[in-house]
Amino acid sequence: MKYFELGLREAVDLVRSGQITAAEILESYLVHIESADREIKAYLTLAFDRAMNRARKIDGRKEKGRLAGAVVAIKDNIVTRGLRTTCGSRILENFVPPYDATVVERLEAEDAIIIGKTNMDEFAMGSSTENSAYFPTRNPWDLERVPGGSSGGSAAAVAGFEAMAALGSDTGGSVRQPAAFCGIVGLKPTYGRVSRYGLVAFASSLDQIGPLARSVEDCALLTSVISGFDRRDSTCADRPVPDYLADLGSFQDRIRVGFLKETSLRGINPEVAASYRRVQQMVTALGFEVVSMDFPSWEVALPCYYIIAPSEASSNLARYDGVRYGFRAEAAELADMYIRTRTAGFGSEVKRRILLGTFALSSGYYEAYYARAARARQAITAELRAAFERVDFILTPTTPEPAFKLGEKQDPIAMYLQDYFTVAASLAGIPGISIPCGLTPDGLPLGLQVLSPPFAENRLFKFAFLLENNIKFKNNMNGINTRGRRKNEN
Repeated sequence: MKYFELGLREAVDLVRSGQITAAEILESYLVHIESADREIKAYLTLAFDRAMNRARKIDGRKEKGRLAGAVVAIKDNIVTRGLRTTCGSRILENFVPPYDATVVERLEAEDAIIIGKTNMDEFAMGSSTENSAYFPTRNPWDLERVPGGSSGGSAAAVAGFEAMAALGSDTGGSVRQPAAFCGIVGLKPTYGRVSRYGLVAFASSLDQIGPLARSVEDCALLTSVISGFDRRDSTCADRPVPDYLADLGSFQDRIRVGFLKETSLRGINPEVAASYRRVQQMVTALGFEVVSMDFPSWEVALPCYYIIAPSEASSNLARYDGVRYGFRAEAAELADMYIRTRTAGFGSEVKRRILLGTFALSSGYYEAYYARAARARQAITAELRAAFERVDFILTPTTPEPAFKLGEKQDPIAMYLQDYFTVAASLAGIPGISIPCGLTPDGLPLGLQVLSPPFAENRLFKFAFLLENNIKFKNNMNGINTRGRRKNEN
């Protein structure tokens, strides 16, 4: 048996029952990663020795946690004590944090094994992982294509069987979009459901840590571990965490499902639109009530996001000045040191967003840009909240197109359009999950986004599990071989 092909829940059950050891599973991963990651390049930092020491300690204990033996990858903007955390940026190339993020503490408290830190777009700014300061990550389904972003390394690691599951961060779609591109499951929780303590800030009112896994069940298990109140994060909600694994896929009440009107699908890839229509037919055939919905404010969601997020980034990234930590350029004068440090330390996309945000917040432009975007955000949130008075779930495509080729999108605006279906949920703070819903004729995965009211992740997982079992995409995971290429590739 190739242990690295086991699902998270399956592997944990085997370790907890004593049928296999955590060290045996980890050894299988180490051998596979050494081969597969030469092409995929999902990881920035690997921690083989540290992981093996932890696996042996887990095997030596009689009582084992809910994630015993689970091999988990962590996006490189989530801090890990004693393990390099770069945010995909040269400015933090040698930064080794002195503490763990809350989510890392919670994973390790349940005996998960952290295998390494995954590649990402610099400071989570991007949709392809091509903005990493180190190297691009490749999509395991087709090595000439991107895995999405900014959590592309995490998604590629899971899809390429280099981790059972991973954590990413989602500010405007950075968990859901790469999950769709890589044919896996990715959740953006409700804002405040998961602690942000230890997540390096991009846009603080939008950032959320979310799990990526190869099944809804595995995603639910990981979410149940990382969720819950944390006094160290003032935005973390003090609410009980339901059992997300309870009664998956079962509904006793009548479910109403919202679908976008055809006018909302104009301009998107025809294969994405066709897949979305097939899902609507399937949901109707399952006996659920289908409601056609229109969201006028979604037309401004993308520009709204690309004012608010860069504005917050402009403020958050001001701390990287070469004085306290991180990269520091040599210069005779302090002002010159600031300029040289940030010029050499930041990549072009980060600089672009800092400039956009600084402009939007500047005197004379604040009201015209940031204040208007804030009012638009309120309208988008109100529109979505009102929609959930009519329906239980809203289904949309996750992305407007399948994974594109490396280097294909040189225009920043073309890259920003990848977030068209995901930013509204981020602005409103509601949860959204992406599940695989089919393949293009070229064998590329497509994603379906399911949205629910805030703090309704338990129902969201139940419905996503039901859809997953009816779509049956997980059988198509055989389309990936474990060396990171499609099996039908010559």
